[in-house]
Amino acid sequence: MGCGAVAQGWGNGRASAVLMARQGAKVFGTDLNIENARETARIIEEEGKVATVTRCDCTDADDVAKAVAACMETYGRIDILMNNVGMSQPGSPVDMAEDVWDSQVEINLKGAFLACKHVIPIMRAQGGGSIINVSSVAGMRYVGKPQVAYSAAKAGLIQFTKATAVIYAAEGVRLNCVVPGLMQTPLLDNLVQKYAKDDPEAFLTRRSNQVPMKYMGSGWDTAHAALFLASDESRYITGTEIVVDGGLTASTP
Repeated sequence: MGCGAVAQGWGNGRASAVLMARQGAKVFGTDLNIENARETARIIEEEGKVATVTRCDCTDADDVAKAVAACMETYGRIDILMNNVGMSQPGSPVDMAEDVWDSQVEINLKGAFLACKHVIPIMRAQGGGSIINVSSVAGMRYVGKPQVAYSAAKAGLIQFTKATAVIYAAEGVRLNCVVPGLMQTPLLDNLVQKYAKDDPEAFLTRRSNQVPMKYMGSGWDTAHAALFLASDESRYITGTEIVVDGGLTASTP
């Protein structure tokens, strides 16, 4: 889910889809913007690997059900589900509109719920599978931006992952989170417009300096963590998270 992410560049979704394809996975990718997903498929296919994509609104139950059914029709099984969907809107509880709150929770939390609802029964019937949910350090710490709905939803995603992992652990269905920190992906341009359009250079410098390693990560850093959680090498890992943040949360009270 969410394999395109952006039209140009290497976001978390595109990098993860390409990396998993390079390791032999047959990718079934979705995106709200089908052109983004098609570009990811083109990259995968040019490398001689396999990818199929379709348009899907992750907050629409019918769309998600159709996408899962299409994946099963195409490949016959689902061994890995990566829920990589996220969007941040600024605001505190006082100044955030109710519809913004609702849409933030739907995009950042409900989407993973709907995907799991339809994929977990398939994985149980197969005897197992790995589900990777992409959260954010904003769900663990206040990282300098007033984004209460995004933070609450991403925190909820971490706990959703833990609780669901325990429920299905005995059936071989593993759920874990990748928790990216301050990443330099193409979506960073949207954050600049929302939070620092008057002084983007200062925003980017401050963002890098927040990280103990003094630079932002990339979509590939997220992708490598996801690849590990998808692999058999992580077979005894469930209900937890890999924080990919250059030491940010370790240095933040």
